[in-house]
Amino acid sequence: MAGITGPDVVAPSVELVRQRLAETIAVKQQMQQGDVAAHTVEVARVMISALRAGGKVIFFGNGGSAQDAGHLAAELMGRFAFDRPGLAAISLPDATAAITAIGNDYSYDEVFARQVLAAGRAGDVVIGLTTSGNSPNVVRALEAAGQAGMTTVALTGARGGKVADVAEICIRVPSHDTGRIQEACLHLGHSICEMVEAALFPRPS
Repeated sequence: MAGITGPDVVAPSVELVRQRLAETIAVKQQMQQGDVAAHTVEVARVMISALRAGGKVIFFGNGGSAQDAGHLAAELMGRFAFDRPGLAAISLPDATAAITAIGNDYSYDEVFARQVLAAGRAGDVVIGLTTSGNSPNVVRALEAAGQAGMTTVALTGARGGKVADVAEICIRVPSHDTGRIQEACLHLGHSICEMVEAALFPRPS
């Protein structure tokens, strides 16, 4: 690849960083006023119940949301705030071979649904992350999971999209900006991990 020559199209600036920080703070402040916190607690509670019953939590999403899925599953499998036994959590986007096989043999819309039906059981919790709310493979996986008796959760943006009609619990971040939605979803995911961990294990003294 040839180098990119010429001056900056837009020069990096402190003002831009401060503007983005102000935007993410504004989104978080809006989240404090609505039902986001209550829905987040509800998600933590269903996860706690599922894990106590020997179930698991399954995360999935595309692109940046795929990375968030892997991040949150790792917090549960490993540790979040303190040392304790690992919790049963799966990040479907991490299964590269399965995704490419299913996408090639069936369609990309099925890459999460077929994994959910293969790995999930009634009583498990599935969490789909999609900033638009309309990612076809996330919608399809939530539909399949619900039909199989799993508890379905969606983390999405202000519009809600199709997942709002499919998921039992839908957390809508009050923003239309992909970056701000992803930042907020990770924040909420950390809060969920903290609540789950604190409910299931005593903190070491």
